[in-house]
Amino acid sequence: MARRSVQSLLVATFSLFLATFSTATYAQHDTAQHEATAEVSSHEKKEGEFNVTETILEHLKDDHSWHLWGHTSLPLPVILYSDKGLEVFSSANLVDEHHAPAVYNGNYAYKTIEGKIRVVNPDGAVNTELSAKVWDFSITKNVASLLLTVTILLLIFLSVASAYRKTGVKTAPKGLQSLMEPIILFVRDEVAKPNIGHRYAKYMPFLLTVFFLILINNFLGLVPFFPGGANVSGNIAFTMTLAVFVFLLVNFSGNKTYWEHIFWMPGMHWSMKLFLAPIELVGIFTKPISLMIRLFANITAGHILVLSLVCLIFIFKTVYASVVAVPFVVFISVIELLVAFLQAYIFTMLAAMYIGMATEEHHHEGDHEPHYNETDLEKVHH
Repeated sequence: MARRSVQSLLVATFSLFLATFSTATYAQHDTAQHEATAEVSSHEKKEGEFNVTETILEHLKDDHSWHLWGHTSLPLPVILYSDKGLEVFSSANLVDEHHAPAVYNGNYAYKTIEGKIRVVNPDGAVNTELSAKVWDFSITKNVASLLLTVTILLLIFLSVASAYRKTGVKTAPKGLQSLMEPIILFVRDEVAKPNIGHRYAKYMPFLLTVFFLILINNFLGLVPFFPGGANVSGNIAFTMTLAVFVFLLVNFSGNKTYWEHIFWMPGMHWSMKLFLAPIELVGIFTKPISLMIRLFANITAGHILVLSLVCLIFIFKTVYASVVAVPFVVFISVIELLVAFLQAYIFTMLAAMYIGMATEEHHHEGDHEPHYNETDLEKVHH
């Protein structure tokens, strides 16, 4: 049953991510006619040869191609659905927003503008009518990285499960099994059992899937300039999807006392019940929202900090800048290793806590008072 639960959760997660995942902005300034303004514009252009904002956002945002190194990128499949039906082609056929569109598919072109695919006429104008009819289901960089993460998860769990079937649980673990067993036991003993209680086994597949999904994505996007690196955990759509899963699981698992304490809290005056009911109802939605924002903000902030330190070398263009920046980059990267694990742990722990709050059997006043019969009292007396 546990294996079926893991498979069903992975399939559901994969399906929802494909549906969910489907910017740098540029400004133009007119030059003045007098000599002073011309000199300022020339100076700004020289300093703008290395755009810090564009470099940082280039890593943080999603893309239809997978950047490897330099000007080398791996094109990814573009999947569009419009009034013309389903269209599948390589992202190499997309036109960048800085270049004139080439005619594609008859009389218009598909062009990426601020990371979004738009329909552009041959004269370069965006066709808003046709663009509104295009549904984008493309395999972007984040989706490709997510598929890689799911593949790694399947390989890890299937190999560990196969090892347990062969050797059993009484023999000492070996290889990958010895690496994964302490982490799995940590999630079980330190996260699931203390927060959920005796019903923890029912929710272990979900908690393990969420924990390792976040952890592996954090590790894959840890080094900003690593070839093929993607900022999946720093994508608000990724964290929102995980939060939606937690929201659904918590509220569908909630028992009678859970909903009673939200809408009509026992043991209080009716006037206070009317006052607390809206607050508790809002809390149902703020809990998953806090999960979503916490993971997104922490991972994004770490990436921005590392990239900003690296960009200092190219801004100052001196050896002294690299002497100062490189040690800080190494130091922050080591901290990011801890943050990668810590954020996976915090998200999983809070999810388990919310599940435990929804499934806990609440006892009212007097429920724990012991009841003794005459025989018990005689035994105590003697």
